[in-house]
Amino acid sequence: MRLQVKGRNVEVSDSLKTYAQEKLGKLEKHLNDAARLELELAVEKNPSISANQIAEGTIWTKGPVLRAKESSTDMRASIDLLVEKLERQAKRYRQKRRHEHERHAPAPAEGVSVSPSQEASMIVKKKHFTINPLTPEEAIEQLELIGHDFYVFRNAETGEINVVYRRSDGDYGLIEPA
Repeated sequence: MRLQVKGRNVEVSDSLKTYAQEKLGKLEKHLNDAARLELELAVEKNPSISANQIAEGTIWTKGPVLRAKESSTDMRASIDLLVEKLERQAKRYRQKRRHEHERHAPAPAEGVSVSPSQEASMIVKKKHFTINPLTPEEAIEQLELIGHDFYVFRNAETGEINVVYRRSDGDYGLIEPA
């Protein structure tokens, strides 16, 4: 697994990079097919935010893209929290792959959702991803794997672009074009 560590408003020291490599190395046992892992460390400059040390990780696998973001008052603690969250996602992904392999089903589709910046109301990041046809149920599984609130997909039944999202009551919603 290739690891890339980037810093935003923070200098990534060798000791911090070594710490991150050591902690994120635990994920390899769950993700032997992971091609790349990107870790972005940031410090929020807003004095009203106490948990200003942010660690955001993205893992590109043969299937979905796993992504998590954690913050605390200490960068090492943020990395620890991030690794825990990514490890849970990786375990779910591995279990799902094992289950699909047993059923001889195709691998999950790749997908990424875009997180809006907390600092501004403009587009600060652009993502490109392949939209493979899925059923709404498969899209919900992908939504759970990446740990986001919504997932964009091409509906295998209608061929239209749809969105599934997690509702505040814990259920899911489906947005279809009219």
